[in-house]
Amino acid sequence: MKVAVVGVTGLVGTVMCEVLKERNFLISEFLPVASARSVGKDLIFKGKPHKIIGLEAAVNARPDIAIFSAGGSVSKEWAPKFAEVGTTVIDNSSAWRMDPTKKLVVPEVNASELTNEDKIIANPNCSTIQMVVALAPLHEKYKIKRLVISTYQSYTGTGMKAVEQYNAERDGKPLGQDEMAYHYPIYENCLPHCDIFLENDYTKEEMKLVHETRKILNDEGLRVTATAVRVPVKGGHSESINIEFEKPFEVVDVKRLLGDSDGIIVSDDIASNQYPMPLFAKNKDEVFVGRIRRDESLENGLNLWVVADNLRKGAATNAVQIAEYLVAKNIIQPVGVMS
Repeated sequence: MKVAVVGVTGLVGTVMCEVLKERNFLISEFLPVASARSVGKDLIFKGKPHKIIGLEAAVNARPDIAIFSAGGSVSKEWAPKFAEVGTTVIDNSSAWRMDPTKKLVVPEVNASELTNEDKIIANPNCSTIQMVVALAPLHEKYKIKRLVISTYQSYTGTGMKAVEQYNAERDGKPLGQDEMAYHYPIYENCLPHCDIFLENDYTKEEMKLVHETRKILNDEGLRVTATAVRVPVKGGHSESINIEFEKPFEVVDVKRLLGDSDGIIVSDDIASNQYPMPLFAKNKDEVFVGRIRRDESLENGLNLWVVADNLRKGAATNAVQIAEYLVAKNIIQPVGVMS
């Protein structure tokens, strides 16, 4: 495949390159794409230098796949231009997620919906991805009525500026307000403020969990409420998820079902103090589920603790897995040899 990574110098773009390499994705030509200030610089991929190019040059190169992580405005303008020349775009921004003409895909859940007509495919929000991986098999068997979600999200999910803010605060270096990704310090603090506040007093991140979950699980009647919190953790999002099912369940069956599901590792042995943590999920591609227990205050209620690396399964890995599916199912035909 001729593959372009758009936003290649960013936090997620860097991880996308790592994941492509680790998973040995079939690449005949690699096109690193970034903003004008990076064009012409060398980027090392698989041990070889590659010149970073701009978006216009990348479109003209007609890649088979373009994986975007360059922000919503860039995607809105340029994803259709790539699609027009036959490129399949896998976009990591929020630009296309709720577009009714675009698929919102988590491979373990709904990759089977993809066809060769899907030229722009949306990668869900990081916190949504890990959650629906855990929820999908449960929804299919027990039918979820309502979700109450509390997230504990790494500052890395905000991007490089947040990383720089955290590092400066940790090292005691003063910052100007324009240098801060957040209104308040993130070091040794928790911020109940992920993305911007909306008219309903929820944040955009919280409403992504509502709308994207309904779309991926194909259930617009699903009742969802969320509180999203930014925490001083370098990598990995954690989620406390309270579920109300329509059907009765046994906890042992839930654990077995999750353990048998693709992309999930059940870590739930309280006698040995085994439960998911960002410390153990970092640099891994799976979704970790634990603290699986009945909600004793509610009929057919269940509590889960779900953790994943937000830069990998929450972003880069999910996008690459979509590309892998497209190739494996011959939705896109590979045209090159591995390099």
